[in-house]
Amino acid sequence: MDPAVAESFRYCRGLARRTGRNFYFSFLTLPKPLFLDMCALYAFMRVTDDLGDDESRSPVQRQAALRSWRGELESILAGEPATHPAAAAVGDMQRRHAIPADYLRAVISGVEQDLHPAGFETFTELTDYCYHVAGAVGLSCIHIWGFTDTEAKDRAVDCGTAFQLTNILRDLRADAQVGRVYLPREDLQRFDYSADDLRNGVRDERFRRLMQFQVQRARSYFERGAALHPLLARPGRPILASMIGIYGRLLRTIERRDYDVFSQRIELSKRIKLTIAACHLLRPTRRPVLP
Repeated sequence: MDPAVAESFRYCRGLARRTGRNFYFSFLTLPKPLFLDMCALYAFMRVTDDLGDDESRSPVQRQAALRSWRGELESILAGEPATHPAAAAVGDMQRRHAIPADYLRAVISGVEQDLHPAGFETFTELTDYCYHVAGAVGLSCIHIWGFTDTEAKDRAVDCGTAFQLTNILRDLRADAQVGRVYLPREDLQRFDYSADDLRNGVRDERFRRLMQFQVQRARSYFERGAALHPLLARPGRPILASMIGIYGRLLRTIERRDYDVFSQRIELSKRIKLTIAACHLLRPTRRPVLP
């Protein structure tokens, strides 16, 4: 491997280890070459997210930074020299696995949507956002892992939607306090619960009914996404099962805490995540455990 590319992969691995939280432990179930490729994909997502979330910059500055990062992506896709420390690994990973470039472009477009959050009127609008920030990532993942049926693409998008919906529920109040309300307005109206209620952390019976509805919706996407498991090449099955296990555990924890996402951020311990990953590493054909 070219020394510059190898150094870029080392950078991506370090970034994934430091910041990957729910992802990194799942990566450990993969053979080393695929593990490194997933670290490169994660690094692409992390850099994109961080540029969009950098509160030390104005929205205009963040937009410019994302535009520059998009230019970097186009350069590496064209085989030109990279400047960002993650870029060479991202380009190498994308080329070897023939990941459609539009998947990576979609991720940047999704983060750009967050710069001017207008919210979502309907769930259909929210699912389009979920495709850009998570479904396109799932599609990239299955190109790395390998898949045997084109149905895998639809199920990968379902998985991405399940994970993103879980993230949205976990981060409801923190997002609302910075002006981001991801729950569709049609759902808020259905349960007579407002964005102001969300920002103020109102946890009453209206909120519980709203959350029950959202958790069941997320669970339905987990169920559809789990059908991806037998469609993957063998190395991809443990990592998918681990990711479903980790995110499903988060969803169950939200439910078990009576939907209290306000008093503290809901997270899983390192021990729990390692246990879930180890379980699927030791039993690589085991089906995902659904929430």
